[in-house]
Amino acid sequence: MKQEKNKASMIWLLGLLGVLAIAPLARAQQQQPADFDAWAEGVAVERMRAEPTGSTFRQYLPPAEQQLLDRQLTPNTPAYRAERIAVARTNLQQLERFERARLTPQQRSSAAVIEWSLRGAIEAEPFADYEFVFNQFRGLHVNLVNFLSQAHPIRNAQDIDNYLARLGQVADRMDSGIARAKDAAGRGFLMPRFITEASLGQFERFLADVPARNVLVVSLEQRAARLSTVTPEARAQAVAAAEKIVAESIIPAFRRAQALLQEQLPRSGMDAGLWRLPGGDKAYAYELRRNTTTDYLPEQIHRLGLAEVARIEGQMDTLLRRLGYRDGSVKDRYEKLEADLQPKGEGDPRPALLARFDTLLRDAEQRARLLFDITPKAPLVVRREPLFTEKTAAAHYSSPAKDGSLPGIFWAPLPGPGYRIADMRTLAYHEGVPGHHFQIALQQETTSLPRYRRDGVFAGGSAFAEGWALYAEQLAAESGWYEEKVGEPAADKGPDIAGRLGQLSAELFRARRLVVDTGLHAMKWTRQQAIDYGIPAHEVDRYVVNPGQACAYKIGQLHILALRGKAQQALGERFSLKAFHSLLLQTGNVPLAVLSQVVDEWVARQAKT
Repeated sequence: MKQEKNKASMIWLLGLLGVLAIAPLARAQQQQPADFDAWAEGVAVERMRAEPTGSTFRQYLPPAEQQLLDRQLTPNTPAYRAERIAVARTNLQQLERFERARLTPQQRSSAAVIEWSLRGAIEAEPFADYEFVFNQFRGLHVNLVNFLSQAHPIRNAQDIDNYLARLGQVADRMDSGIARAKDAAGRGFLMPRFITEASLGQFERFLADVPARNVLVVSLEQRAARLSTVTPEARAQAVAAAEKIVAESIIPAFRRAQALLQEQLPRSGMDAGLWRLPGGDKAYAYELRRNTTTDYLPEQIHRLGLAEVARIEGQMDTLLRRLGYRDGSVKDRYEKLEADLQPKGEGDPRPALLARFDTLLRDAEQRARLLFDITPKAPLVVRREPLFTEKTAAAHYSSPAKDGSLPGIFWAPLPGPGYRIADMRTLAYHEGVPGHHFQIALQQETTSLPRYRRDGVFAGGSAFAEGWALYAEQLAAESGWYEEKVGEPAADKGPDIAGRLGQLSAELFRARRLVVDTGLHAMKWTRQQAIDYGIPAHEVDRYVVNPGQACAYKIGQLHILALRGKAQQALGERFSLKAFHSLLLQTGNVPLAVLSQVVDEWVARQAKT
């Protein structure tokens, strides 16, 4: 353990020396656009050296150095956070020395993304207490388990050894998190009671099995079994070592965190929004800025959501009547449709549902050829969300590994007993094709982008990424994909009205999010009010601990649609939808203001041709 900490310290020293070495270069050659690329890459390398977990996702550094980082977990101490803020301030000062007008258009976009990311890191620091350490959605315990069991690569014997080294650091990271949670609670920052209860449920599930059946052991055992280069004896030794670490180190640490939450539970209340906390209005304003990449006020977003809800419900009413659902509210009638679509017969329906998702993805890949000039080389698969997080998880996408060891993955939670059937198509389009898989995998594969933008080293916010995925849902509907059913017998190939309702329901869901997220955090809505408005309880709980993020989808989608309309109007017959899509996808994830600038410059170039 001491050796691992010494290695981590060496990584820190190298990273900080790298920042100091960059500064004179930026001062000496601040007028040279070529120097910007070297500076930006240096900042990205330093960041990856300081964030081993993120570096593993991206495999960013030379092999020998990456191997060292792949044995580390990113620190989570106050000292670490303070050092990262100091580095961000230094980087921002260096960036300001570059004259933007002298940079190329690509460099200007990169500079804007880097600046946005650095300022966000600095602006976030006063609001660190609002990110509850052990929340049920993206808490430390969730992130550690998911990263190790799903994302840490197991490609060879060295990866297995790295995995065991990281397992040995989990308890230390959990204890750092416990200390932070205790400190925040002492200043009045407690999670709502229902969030604490949801997190305690996760701890109970994690601790329920014997160490040999713990997800961290089983994941290693299953993935190592696929390696022909590792002997059965070596695999057995590694699994036994993992079981020992889990039993002697990780489970006790998880019990300590569980005990903390159990102690805090009687002191927690039922108020849901950030308004309940000191400075909550400022924290929420920050979260909206970071997630939507705009300066919209909560009241503006709330009104926009109400208008979108009314518009979409009108469309759904018409289609529900076509299917014979005439009585009751749109919400009640759609729920009746979903009840009627539930799997029939005995046995577990989930394998068939996963197979249907796969069919939908393969069909979408064929249809997308008419709308896109470029498609990802990386494959896409669908997998069921692990049991540890299935009850609280939302469907999501994880990006492919650059070395091909992992495909793009659409993670589908199927906890049951009821299942979302009508919106299976639009969910596949959102998480997969042409949604997140196209956007994220193509960003990784676009060689015209600097490597740090391909790999998302500098955050661009949620608005473009989630806006694109919601745009992809609407694009499928606009393009007639619901004019026929998919995977049905030849005799039943008519219009997929239920699927189209599922698409509208998904869009309505995102519009309701605008109303509910702002309602919870700015207008003192209760959790029950949000549920009564049409949002499932587990989704409401997600917004409670991840404020503002639910607003990114609709804001981003509407912005992309506005940019498309503006470009169509300016270019007329010269407008190419395929070219527009290529432009957006090859720009990568950027704040919406940067995206607007990129599109405006593209329109100006097209107008001259």
